[in-house]
Amino acid sequence: MGLGVRWTLHGDGRTPAPGAVVRPDERLSWPRTAGLGAQHVVAMFGASFVAPVLMGLDPNLAIMMSGVATAIFLLATNGRVPSYLGCSLSFVGVAAAIRATGGDSATVTGAVFVVGAALFLAGLAVQRFGARIIHAAMPPVVTGAVVMLIGFNLAPVTASTYWPQDQWTALLVMLFTGLAVVALRGFLSRIAIFLGLIFGYGISWVFDQVFGKINSPVGGGAAVDHWRLDLSGVAKADWIGLPSFHGPSFEWSAILVALPVVIALIAENAGHVKAVGEMTGDNLDGKLGTAIAADGAASMLSTAVGGPPNTTYSENIGVMAATRVYSTAAYWAAAFFALLFGLCPKFGAVVAAIPGGVLGGITVILYGMIGLLGAQIWINAKVDLRNPLNLVPAAAGIIIGVGGVSLKFTDSFELSGIALGTIVVITGYHVLRALAPAHMKETAGGPGEREPLLDAGTSSYDEGR
Repeated sequence: MGLGVRWTLHGDGRTPAPGAVVRPDERLSWPRTAGLGAQHVVAMFGASFVAPVLMGLDPNLAIMMSGVATAIFLLATNGRVPSYLGCSLSFVGVAAAIRATGGDSATVTGAVFVVGAALFLAGLAVQRFGARIIHAAMPPVVTGAVVMLIGFNLAPVTASTYWPQDQWTALLVMLFTGLAVVALRGFLSRIAIFLGLIFGYGISWVFDQVFGKINSPVGGGAAVDHWRLDLSGVAKADWIGLPSFHGPSFEWSAILVALPVVIALIAENAGHVKAVGEMTGDNLDGKLGTAIAADGAASMLSTAVGGPPNTTYSENIGVMAATRVYSTAAYWAAAFFALLFGLCPKFGAVVAAIPGGVLGGITVILYGMIGLLGAQIWINAKVDLRNPLNLVPAAAGIIIGVGGVSLKFTDSFELSGIALGTIVVITGYHVLRALAPAHMKETAGGPGEREPLLDAGTSSYDEGR
């Protein structure tokens, strides 16, 4: 079995013929392949910039470890699943919740390390038993609800931490980013967040020149006079150097908060593998478990040294759809460029200088999009929310997760927010399903038809098993 690091030249190595695609085991000329790799790096920059900053982790280390994670993923899947692994936004709410209770960066990465281990084991289970084992435990109504509560749980972070730092910059960045997502076409729409960041930097600089310092709270603290855009750290940073590493710390309270995210990651990986399979025309059924396990292993390695967890990026899948170039050689080039960026502290200082108001404008859209992905899961799977069996556990879990409802067991242990909401959704659905009358378990298609346990996005992985 090869490692997927050998490619045949596609045509003349220049431009694919009309209607032709560059397959994963093919490549264009090396200069063009390097250019495509750089394009993939730009595509993942927006989210990979924002995520580690929001999690309070080193952005340089995040970018560097995304390159390492991508290499691990490509090797594990033998070069058959072209994907880029970048910093996962699904953990932003987890990091905020852990830090709100006194946790530090080591506590955050320790909790996420355990999630990576759970994802790795889930991948092995899918390899052994097929996707049905995952979706029997987490049908679409459950998966959608958990993804939704994870996203909407972040709303207070934007409202209380980022937006108040500079409300007018936040409003302009929100409007610009929203316009970019909707009005731009092709590749530019895929990097709308990145463009929003650039716009925000520019607006913050202009406002500093015109209005001077702003008096506002910084990071949720007291209001002080400060520059919107402070680049003093950039001038002091070196051009070449290693990012800051640290080991994880494990606390049960933090781990319980983080574990529900594994549900979102499984759904995300399954959807991405299916999307890549449809684009390339390859049957990737047998690679689903491997892809999930590889993502888990890569996240474990990243968090073990103080970096954030990783996941497959839809932004890069969008680049492939636009260019029709599915060559894994381009992803190897992207991984190499990411490693170089990670070794440039000055680059990390630029990322760390993102003004709070800019983050406020971007996160209003970004956090909402994460939450609404849960609704998209429901729509794709045709989940009937008129059915109390679906409605009750989802409604209760979402309100608990979004509102931060707590359940205190002892003075030192309680469940709240994301963790408690996820438990309510999962256990509530399965307990109610066991007790529900037969007609509630039937679909709208007619008597005797049971609601399928596989959603439309991944059901093909079990056909013929």
